[in-house]
Amino acid sequence: MAAIRCPSKFELPERKMLPLMLSAGNGSNSNDIYNIVLLVVDIVMLIVKFWIAIVEAIVGVFRPAPLDDVSGKVVLITGSGHGIGKQMALQYGKLGATVLCWDVNEQTNNQTVKEIKSNGGKAFGYVCNVTKREELIELAQKVRKEHGFVNVVVNNAGIMPCHPLLEHTENEIRLMFDINVLSHFWIIQSFLPEMIERNEGSIVALSSCAGLFGLINLVPYCGTKFAVRGYMSALAEELRQKNPQNNVKLTTIYPYMIDTGLCKNPRYRFPKLFKLIPADVAAGSIIEAQRQGLEEAAIPRHFVAVEKIGRLIPRKAMRLVNDFLDTGVDTDKH
Repeated sequence: MAAIRCPSKFELPERKMLPLMLSAGNGSNSNDIYNIVLLVVDIVMLIVKFWIAIVEAIVGVFRPAPLDDVSGKVVLITGSGHGIGKQMALQYGKLGATVLCWDVNEQTNNQTVKEIKSNGGKAFGYVCNVTKREELIELAQKVRKEHGFVNVVVNNAGIMPCHPLLEHTENEIRLMFDINVLSHFWIIQSFLPEMIERNEGSIVALSSCAGLFGLINLVPYCGTKFAVRGYMSALAEELRQKNPQNNVKLTTIYPYMIDTGLCKNPRYRFPKLFKLIPADVAAGSIIEAQRQGLEEAAIPRHFVAVEKIGRLIPRKAMRLVNDFLDTGVDTDKH
């Protein structure tokens, strides 16, 4: 007679759990399918938006964005006592903006203010050493009280010693970073909060073509200008992530060699292709980029595209091209 096996008490829970496990498995499968569908939808949307952005960019090449009206707006420019800064101040003044001129040189800065007023413009001069953070912040508070919201801030002040890295002194390098980079942070921290609150305004930062390409005799200077390029790109992402509807415009400018006296010993094999750009022409190009709300613009404009294409070419091949063009800056020390 066959033995009758009674189910153990330890087996019963397993049988009871089986339907539950099957049910959990079905739920897991449903979630997996749902997630896959969502992923497919996201990919499709990405492809559609990607090509829309490409088409918009192509259209923008042939149909530039309309120029923002700066008449009646307050524009602050650092380094307005000479060079590009002065020319921008004069041109913004002619466009009807109230120009706040900041420069460490009181005499040349006052001359800029005088010229703006003689042309029927409105301008105010302030002595400012942008390397002094506390003084800069106090001055920023003062101009906000006197003139209200500052619509456009142009970080233009800069210095450019030209000689090999090993000939630079510690003080020279530190001063370069203080003026060309760190002062930008103190100014942005002073004026950006109100721009974010109002969701309007423009910040323009002058990098350089030395922020696109590495150049001999300009090693620390290139470091400062690549830094400007980097922080402006990162700040744009911060603002976009914080507010998808962000309307605070950031514009990074990459000028080639400008005829301001800053570039003392330019060198070029083909002068007609690579010549010094007049300061007033450069200033007009910068103002146009700001009024169009461009994220970045070179002077000449095509230099940004040249840099992007150059990164696709093997480094050794690109160096051959650079050697052939033989363009750069000779040392200012003899």
